[in-house]
Amino acid sequence: MNPLTRIWHDGRRAERIAYAVGAALFLSGVAHALVLIATGGSWLGPLSMRKAVTFGLSFGLTLASVAWATSFLTMRPRLRNVLLGAFTAASVTEVALVGMQAWRGVPSHFNFETPFDNVVSMTLAAGGGVLVLTVIGFTATALVEPGPDAPSLRLAVQAGLVVLIVALATGAVMIARGVVAARSGDPQLAYATAGSLKPLHAVAMHAILVLPALAWLLRLTGHPEAHRLRVVKTAVAADAVLTAVIGVESFTGVDPLAAPLPLTLLSALAAAVLAGTGIHALSGIEPAVRFVRVLNGKARGR
Repeated sequence: MNPLTRIWHDGRRAERIAYAVGAALFLSGVAHALVLIATGGSWLGPLSMRKAVTFGLSFGLTLASVAWATSFLTMRPRLRNVLLGAFTAASVTEVALVGMQAWRGVPSHFNFETPFDNVVSMTLAAGGGVLVLTVIGFTATALVEPGPDAPSLRLAVQAGLVVLIVALATGAVMIARGVVAARSGDPQLAYATAGSLKPLHAVAMHAILVLPALAWLLRLTGHPEAHRLRVVKTAVAADAVLTAVIGVESFTGVDPLAAPLPLTLLSALAAAVLAGTGIHALSGIEPAVRFVRVLNGKARGR
């Protein structure tokens, strides 16, 4: 059984449901992208089908990543099911409501034009709160309870969850700023104010996939645990620097694509280091896999 198949095979029921739902959400994002391309719609603005695309793709990946990364945590089964079930339900709600509003041709966030739109906007905000609370629960468990036996994997899961909290907290700030501006009678200011934090929200959102995936890939290599831990520590530091730089740019209103040279160089260096750790992990997999195949062949020949 290959490692990817084993993830599904060894998954608990709640995790398998999350994987399946995550795949469905991701496919919904792909479907909306095809519709957007086929119709020649705009990729910009609060009425664009793009939001249904990005929400489907992002929540699909994040839900599956959270389910997989937290599968390594030592938790009471009931607590795990409650947290993961709430995260799954909130993810579906966010994607479904954003998609519905996109098809209706109205903004999904900061839209208080009708009682129905007001309920949708408030439900999206409440769903964001549920996401934050569930990830806080997972993070507290990761930091307090015994986790994976391998220190490298434990650190990757802990760091990924902490950065995910940063992403969700940024989303909460975006919503709070936008609601204040929209309630003040300036919806365009709401979208502009919230949009300035999108780079930080996007960069921080997927550390929960990148860091645990790196640690998992390193386990498929022949490197000893001490080496794997050093590589993961390097990746965590690089991801922290990248997130911090993008965060400074976002909160100061600086476009990451037009940032001052020192910030651009620092973020580029951090991204290069992070990518380098991934390349290093991938480069060590094939020799290790070949070695295991040889051992299995010898065992069968006995």
